[in-house]
Amino acid sequence: MGTRKLGRPTAHRMSMLRGMVAYLIENGKIETTLTRAKEVSVLTDKMITLGKKGGLANYRKALASLNNNKEIVAKLFDVVAPKYATISGGYTAVYKLGPRRGDGAEMALIILTASGVTITPAKGDASENKKEAKEKKVVKEEKTEATEEVKETAAE
Repeated sequence: MGTRKLGRPTAHRMSMLRGMVAYLIENGKIETTLTRAKEVSVLTDKMITLGKKGGLANYRKALASLNNNKEIVAKLFDVVAPKYATISGGYTAVYKLGPRRGDGAEMALIILTASGVTITPAKGDASENKKEAKEKKVVKEEKTEATEEVKETAAE
Protein backbone atom coordinates (compact mmCIF):
# COMPACT_ATOMS: atom_id res chain seq x y z
CA MET A 1 0.00 0.00 0.00
CA GLY A 2 1.16 3.50 -0.77
CA THR A 3 1.45 6.44 1.55
CA ARG A 4 -1.49 8.43 0.23
CA LYS A 5 -3.81 9.56 3.00
CA LEU A 6 -6.62 10.81 0.74
CA GLY A 7 -7.74 13.35 3.36
CA ARG A 8 -9.37 10.75 5.60
CA PRO A 9 -8.69 9.08 8.92
CA THR A 10 -7.07 5.66 8.62
CA ALA A 11 -10.15 3.58 9.39
CA HIS A 12 -12.34 5.52 6.94
CA ARG A 13 -9.66 5.38 4.23
CA MET A 14 -9.14 1.63 4.59
CA SER A 15 -12.88 0.96 4.58
CA MET A 16 -13.32 3.05 1.43
CA LEU A 17 -10.44 1.34 -0.37
CA ARG A 18 -11.64 -2.14 0.60
CA GLY A 19 -15.07 -1.33 -0.74
CA MET A 20 -13.59 -0.03 -3.99
CA VAL A 21 -11.44 -3.17 -4.40
CA ALA A 22 -14.54 -5.34 -3.88
CA TYR A 23 -16.46 -3.28 -6.44
CA LEU A 24 -13.59 -3.55 -8.94
CA ILE A 25 -13.42 -7.33 -8.55
CA GLU A 26 -17.18 -7.56 -8.94
CA ASN A 27 -17.61 -5.27 -11.96
CA GLY A 28 -14.20 -5.13 -13.65
CA LYS A 29 -13.87 -1.34 -13.82
CA ILE A 30 -14.27 1.82 -11.73
CA GLU A 31 -14.20 5.51 -12.59
CA THR A 32 -12.69 7.49 -9.71
CA THR A 33 -10.00 10.07 -8.94
CA LEU A 34 -6.46 9.31 -10.05
CA THR A 35 -4.99 9.04 -6.54
CA ARG A 36 -7.73 6.67 -5.39
CA ALA A 37 -7.30 4.61 -8.55
CA LYS A 38 -3.58 4.18 -7.87
CA GLU A 39 -4.25 3.00 -4.32
CA VAL A 40 -7.04 0.64 -5.42
CA SER A 41 -4.73 -0.77 -8.10
CA VAL A 42 -2.10 -1.70 -5.49
CA LEU A 43 -4.63 -3.38 -3.20
CA THR A 44 -6.36 -5.22 -6.05
CA ASP A 45 -3.04 -6.61 -7.27
CA LYS A 46 -2.38 -7.93 -3.77
CA MET A 47 -5.82 -9.56 -3.60
CA ILE A 48 -5.35 -11.24 -6.99
CA THR A 49 -1.96 -12.52 -5.85
CA LEU A 50 -3.64 -14.08 -2.80
CA GLY A 51 -6.20 -15.65 -5.11
CA LYS A 52 -3.47 -17.09 -7.34
CA LYS A 53 -1.68 -18.66 -4.38
CA GLY A 54 -4.90 -20.29 -3.18
CA GLY A 55 -5.22 -22.14 0.12
CA LEU A 56 -7.31 -21.64 3.20
CA ALA A 57 -5.00 -19.11 4.87
CA ASN A 58 -4.97 -16.86 1.79
CA TYR A 59 -8.74 -17.25 1.43
CA ARG A 60 -9.18 -16.04 5.00
CA LYS A 61 -6.78 -13.12 4.47
CA ALA A 62 -8.76 -12.04 1.41
CA LEU A 63 -12.02 -12.48 3.31
CA ALA A 64 -10.73 -10.24 6.13
CA SER A 65 -9.49 -7.62 3.65
CA LEU A 66 -12.74 -7.52 1.68
CA ASN A 67 -15.09 -6.94 4.62
CA ASN A 68 -16.18 -10.61 4.91
CA ASN A 69 -17.93 -10.51 1.53
CA LYS A 70 -17.96 -14.21 0.66
CA GLU A 71 -19.41 -13.76 -2.84
CA ILE A 72 -16.62 -11.38 -3.89
CA VAL A 73 -13.88 -13.57 -2.39
CA ALA A 74 -15.34 -16.65 -4.09
CA LYS A 75 -15.36 -14.79 -7.42
CA LEU A 76 -11.78 -13.66 -6.78
CA PHE A 77 -10.52 -17.18 -6.15
CA ASP A 78 -12.67 -19.03 -8.70
CA VAL A 79 -13.01 -16.64 -11.63
CA VAL A 80 -10.61 -13.70 -11.50
CA ALA A 81 -7.35 -15.20 -10.18
CA PRO A 82 -7.23 -18.18 -12.60
CA LYS A 83 -7.24 -15.73 -15.53
CA TYR A 84 -3.87 -14.44 -14.36
CA ALA A 85 -2.24 -17.81 -13.59
CA THR A 86 0.41 -17.40 -16.29
CA ILE A 87 1.45 -13.81 -15.57
CA SER A 88 3.09 -12.25 -12.56
CA GLY A 89 1.76 -8.75 -12.10
CA GLY A 90 0.02 -6.07 -14.09
CA TYR A 91 -3.49 -7.21 -13.25
CA THR A 92 -4.96 -3.71 -13.36
CA ALA A 93 -4.61 -0.75 -15.70
CA VAL A 94 -5.22 2.92 -14.84
CA TYR A 95 -6.22 5.31 -17.61
CA LYS A 96 -6.38 9.08 -17.09
CA LEU A 97 -9.68 10.62 -18.18
CA GLY A 98 -9.05 14.32 -17.58
CA PRO A 99 -10.38 16.77 -15.01
CA ARG A 100 -13.77 16.38 -13.33
CA ARG A 101 -16.24 19.08 -14.29
CA GLY A 102 -17.23 20.17 -10.79
CA ASP A 103 -13.94 20.61 -8.97
CA GLY A 104 -11.25 19.86 -11.54
CA ALA A 105 -10.00 16.70 -9.81
CA GLU A 106 -8.02 14.42 -12.13
CA MET A 107 -10.25 11.45 -12.98
CA ALA A 108 -9.13 7.95 -13.95
CA LEU A 109 -10.59 4.67 -15.10
CA ILE A 110 -9.21 1.55 -13.45
CA ILE A 111 -9.90 -1.80 -15.10
CA LEU A 112 -8.90 -5.41 -14.66
CA THR A 113 -6.79 -6.42 -17.63
CA ALA A 114 -7.86 -9.50 -19.57
CA SER A 115 -5.23 -12.18 -18.98
CA GLY A 116 -2.38 -9.72 -18.99
CA VAL A 117 -3.52 -7.91 -22.14
CA THR A 118 -4.74 -4.39 -21.50
CA ILE A 119 -8.13 -3.47 -22.90
CA THR A 120 -8.33 0.08 -24.15
CA PRO A 121 -11.47 1.74 -22.85
CA ALA A 122 -13.91 2.65 -25.59
CA LYS A 123 -15.32 6.16 -25.62
CA GLY A 124 -19.06 6.05 -25.11
CA ASP A 125 -21.23 3.00 -24.85
CA ALA A 126 -19.99 -0.27 -26.33
CA SER A 127 -23.28 -0.80 -28.15
CA GLU A 128 -22.84 2.56 -29.90
CA ASN A 129 -19.36 1.52 -31.05
CA LYS A 130 -20.73 -1.76 -32.41
CA LYS A 131 -23.44 0.12 -34.30
CA GLU A 132 -20.87 2.48 -35.80
CA ALA A 133 -18.68 -0.45 -36.86
CA LYS A 134 -21.67 -2.16 -38.53
CA GLU A 135 -22.61 1.07 -40.32
CA LYS A 136 -19.05 1.49 -41.59
CA LYS A 137 -19.03 -2.11 -42.78
CA VAL A 138 -22.35 -1.66 -44.61
CA VAL A 139 -21.12 1.55 -46.26
CA LYS A 140 -17.90 -0.20 -47.27
CA GLU A 141 -19.85 -3.11 -48.78
CA GLU A 142 -22.09 -0.67 -50.69
CA LYS A 143 -19.02 1.09 -52.07
CA THR A 144 -17.47 -2.20 -53.23
CA GLU A 145 -20.75 -3.22 -54.92
CA ALA A 146 -20.96 0.15 -56.65
CA THR A 147 -17.37 -0.08 -57.89
CA GLU A 148 -18.03 -3.59 -59.23
CA GLU A 149 -21.06 -2.30 -61.15
CA VAL A 150 -18.99 0.55 -62.59
CA LYS A 151 -16.29 -1.90 -63.66
CA GLU A 152 -18.87 -4.17 -65.33
CA THR A 153 -20.42 -1.30 -67.27
CA ALA A 154 -16.97 -0.06 -68.30
CA ALA A 155 -16.04 -3.54 -69.54
CA GLU A 156 -19.18 -3.69 -71.72
